[in-house]
Amino acid sequence: MSQTQNRLQLLATVTERDVLRYTPAGIPIVSARLLHSSKQMEAGLERLIEFEVIAVAAGEISGQFNQAKLGREYDFTGFMARKNRNSKSLVFHITDFGNIT
Repeated sequence: MSQTQNRLQLLATVTERDVLRYTPAGIPIVSARLLHSSKQMEAGLERLIEFEVIAVAAGEISGQFNQAKLGREYDFTGFMARKNRNSKSLVFHITDFGNIT
């Protein structure tokens, strides 16, 4: 299998966040819902883009993400993956995030 890039950077607001939990392997994980809203140019026209995405933060970043303020917009970096092996649904896996500068 070749190495291909799966990297997503997204400005989004944390609208919901579950309680920090641990996987059976003992890895801390936090699930959340993020809301993105922006204006994008497509075919010479401006479009209003709004969508929600389910996100997870696992490992070290989960503790920091667990402290992120609800209703605040952050700059997220991560990758997309299936919710589970047999699912067609995608989940945004957060690998880093920070305040918007």
